[in-house]
Amino acid sequence: MGGSSGFASLVSQVEGVVLLPGQEGFEEERAGFQRALVHRPDVIVGAASARDVATAVAFAAGRGLPVAVQATGHGLSVAMDEGVLVSTRRMDGIRVDAAARTVRLEAGVRWEQVTAETARHGLAPLSGSAPHVGAVSYVLGGGMPLLGRTYGYAADHVRSIEVVTADARMRQVTPERDPDLFWALLGGRDNFGIVTALEIALVPQGRIHGGGLYFDAPHAGDVLDAWRRWTATVPDAMNSSLALMPVPDSPAVPEPLRGRYVAHVRIAHTGSAEECEALLAPLRAVAPRLLDTVAEMPYSESGSIHHDRKEPVAFVSDDAMLSELTAADVRTVLDTAGPGSPVPCILELRHLGGALAHRKGSPNAVGHRDAQYMLFALSPLVGPFTPEKIRPVHRALFDGLAPRTLGRFLNFMGCGENAGPEQVRSAYDADDHARLVRLKAVHDPSNTFRVNYNVEPGAS
Repeated sequence: MGGSSGFASLVSQVEGVVLLPGQEGFEEERAGFQRALVHRPDVIVGAASARDVATAVAFAAGRGLPVAVQATGHGLSVAMDEGVLVSTRRMDGIRVDAAARTVRLEAGVRWEQVTAETARHGLAPLSGSAPHVGAVSYVLGGGMPLLGRTYGYAADHVRSIEVVTADARMRQVTPERDPDLFWALLGGRDNFGIVTALEIALVPQGRIHGGGLYFDAPHAGDVLDAWRRWTATVPDAMNSSLALMPVPDSPAVPEPLRGRYVAHVRIAHTGSAEECEALLAPLRAVAPRLLDTVAEMPYSESGSIHHDRKEPVAFVSDDAMLSELTAADVRTVLDTAGPGSPVPCILELRHLGGALAHRKGSPNAVGHRDAQYMLFALSPLVGPFTPEKIRPVHRALFDGLAPRTLGRFLNFMGCGENAGPEQVRSAYDADDHARLVRLKAVHDPSNTFRVNYNVEPGAS
């Protein structure tokens, strides 16, 4: 690393903070939401600006070290054993252009900050289910929005990207100025540089009809099959998913749900209240509901629909993009990872299609547009439930759905062995992956950005 003089040089050039192992703040800075892996960098640069990011990249590249980037740490894929970790959490600038219906986001911004700002103008970002997730990394992985069937992937709406590439250059990239790099960044995540800010379009959706229908475990099979058939009939204004999960016995949980295993239908509808009520009638008729929270709400409260966990946790996860969902698949899901599973599994099926199926708007590498559903499985690493006990259950689940699996979605792939070359390749259409490999050789031939869902450089 060049000794203490090398670090002193880095400290003198960085506006933010530079942290070495053992220094106060190092442990907190390297920790993210996913606690199953731990980064062990030689140094952390807590960047306060794009120039800080460029300084960190130049420092690493000059010493042949890898560079990793982290905002909230939700998408941690592989652990860093050496090198420079760039933490972007201090870069939290937001600028809304209400007339143009766009927002510029810096690299450390979380969606909850964006929705609060855009709500003042009756606009909404194409954010996901969890308000505390980092906005920029979410978009670079494709971004599967809460309102995706209505408006498409978040990556489809990006206007421009500010990025530091492997040569430590600060660049502004647009579809017109650098179409290849723009395309690769949207879907290729941090393989082609560290994005310091991006500009993305907003949608005129100040309010939605959203919430959840909760059913008890004995009705899980009927609810899942009814939801499967129902999704074939609904318009693009109806966005939904279905979760199967054990609920903690905690005072923080509504009393009807405490300690139960539930089937939770999540709703985000962009049409009228009358249309929403009419569409939900068949689902409400399947079985008695433990709780029904569907109501009109400002989009800024949309995080209440899923109630995704905010506290950091160690977990194992995987996903599959599915061409269809059959009655036999419902049985497979319930039998392998449902209420009787030997390990705790939180399962979610998201209804895709609609605008997600169309390659419109910003060019990007988001794959498997013909998928109709995505299945996500997550198991927390608690008590006796180790990866060795969890992975066979997940494997049986996804093996059972293999005939209808098109590939994976990058933002939900998980970490460790679920982030290997074969798994990364499966997140893209074959021609797109080949193009990413060629472009990696152009923009990062030394694979400086390799602590990620890595695309290795190939023949350019």
